[in-house]
Amino acid sequence: MEPNDGAALIAAERRRQVEVEGWTAEHDDAHDCGEMVEAAICYAEQAKGRGWVSPEKYRQDEVDPFGDWPWDESWWKPQTPIRDLVRAGALIAAEIDRLQRLALRTAQEEGNGNQG
Repeated sequence: MEPNDGAALIAAERRRQVEVEGWTAEHDDAHDCGEMVEAAICYAEQAKGRGWVSPEKYRQDEVDPFGDWPWDESWWKPQTPIRDLVRAGALIAAEIDRLQRLALRTAQEEGNGNQG
């Protein structure tokens, strides 16, 4: 994998979210109403069809996500199409991790409940 390919950029952003922002597994597990997916969609919508434009123009043409954005408006920070797609990918990765943890907990609980 090249250091700047999409998957590597998304993995690096996910690490940043955890290490810098402090978005732990416990924090992410509390977002169980689709918030991370909705935020990812908002960032992907912002990037959709824009190609490369200057950051000033990109923000000037900003999508208004606030009907769908799941968090406080201060957390909406579009930058460039690539950066926003990387954020969207990292949010999707966080949601996948959350769902996998949930499935594991559910299987363990069902396994414990069937014994006895």
